[in-house]
Amino acid sequence: MVAPTVGVLALQGAFAAHATILESLGCAAPQIRTAEQLEAVDALVVPGGESTTMSMLLERSQMLEPLQLRAHAGLPVFGTCAGLILMASEVCDGRDDQVALGVLDMTVERNGYGTQIDSFETDIDVTGLDTPFHAVFIRSPLVTRLGPDVEALATLDGSPVLCRRGPVTVAAFHPELSGDDRLHRRWLSKAGIIDARWPRSQRSG
Repeated sequence: MVAPTVGVLALQGAFAAHATILESLGCAAPQIRTAEQLEAVDALVVPGGESTTMSMLLERSQMLEPLQLRAHAGLPVFGTCAGLILMASEVCDGRDDQVALGVLDMTVERNGYGTQIDSFETDIDVTGLDTPFHAVFIRSPLVTRLGPDVEALATLDGSPVLCRRGPVTVAAFHPELSGDDRLHRRWLSKAGIIDARWPRSQRSG
């Protein structure tokens, strides 16, 4: 069986931990830095980092338009923290050069949960998971509005923190830091990239 190629955008941010999880799930997980590399993937993780820096680097590397086109055309994407901001349709407190790719109909506030010193961890209930998921929030965005076609899979204090539409899932937190592969596995299986039953998880709780 040929391993699916699930790239991790590696221009800036926390991408290495995502690759480790993807490889544990039987995927090839190349680091993606060019439009040519992007064309070769079956799915893509857009990791956390600094969203304005990431969008600037996407423009410099001529990846912004190809990423937007592929995501709108149905590329499975898992956007975490800054990745959620990039997938949103509106960033209400964004800078003038802030990029929102409009993949999901949602409005977000950058750093809506506070600055670095306000980082926290908490267990959240996720639709489809039998037990809570331990979520790590670091300078996380706050989702203030969801469009009617976007499903909230988990909430915290009434605000969506894990959302999905079709093959695109976004998280306001850092699932790659939890030691739990279930959200990566869920995204990939819902998108038809892997069978949820194989390979057996070595990391989930």
